[in-house]
Amino acid sequence: MTRSHTAQDTDGTPAVHATPDPDGTPAGQAAQDTTPAHIPPADLRAVLTARLDGAARAWLDQALDEAAAHPGGHGPITVWELRLAEAGRRCGPAHADAARVLILHAARADTDALSRVYRQGTADERRAVLRALPHLVPGPDALPLVEDALRTNDTRLVAAALGPYAARHLDAHQWRHAVLKCLFTGVPVDQVADLGRRSGGDGELARMLADYAAERTAAGRPVPDDLHRVLALTEAPSSPHGTVDPHGKES
Repeated sequence: MTRSHTAQDTDGTPAVHATPDPDGTPAGQAAQDTTPAHIPPADLRAVLTARLDGAARAWLDQALDEAAAHPGGHGPITVWELRLAEAGRRCGPAHADAARVLILHAARADTDALSRVYRQGTADERRAVLRALPHLVPGPDALPLVEDALRTNDTRLVAAALGPYAARHLDAHQWRHAVLKCLFTGVPVDQVADLGRRSGGDGELARMLADYAAERTAAGRPVPDDLHRVLALTEAPSSPHGTVDPHGKES
């Protein structure tokens, strides 16, 4: 049985991390499921408000009310976009991602608004947009944002891009290369949503991983442990492709 304790993700996002089981089973999925991309907004708000002090809670409540009252886009910049920029200072770096995701959700930001925030925002705001995608965009319209993040060398953006939205909408070719990107850049594969489901029975991914391992070995460089983990997943039968809900879980 896993045991959980309060902790933070590598980028400071609050999360409940589980320690590995006695048999060594990785507990990354438990941690992944409590990041802003995976937890329903109502639950995320409850967790976040419980951790904020009074002043930060009051600011967040006001920011969410403003976003709900003035959704979408009005003029060159909206009130809620200004609040996105303030979130780190008002809620603290450890809680800023969650606050920004909640603001985007309250504003009912569509693909155009999300794209504008992503293009004009800081790296922190871009990460929040990526984490908000599964809550706000039902179809593949926002894939260009995921693809842009995967082209960067910012490991925090790469990790945020590979949440439930990418698991649902990246095609097989793009997804395989995204997994390899994690291995190249050192992003833990625990950050990749639905890794087991999408890796299972994927012979082409297995071939790519084997080629990469051979290249590393020939160059006298170590093969990442995560590569062996993903390679083992490819040997399992693929899981049935159930309906994935907005928070990345199958039904």
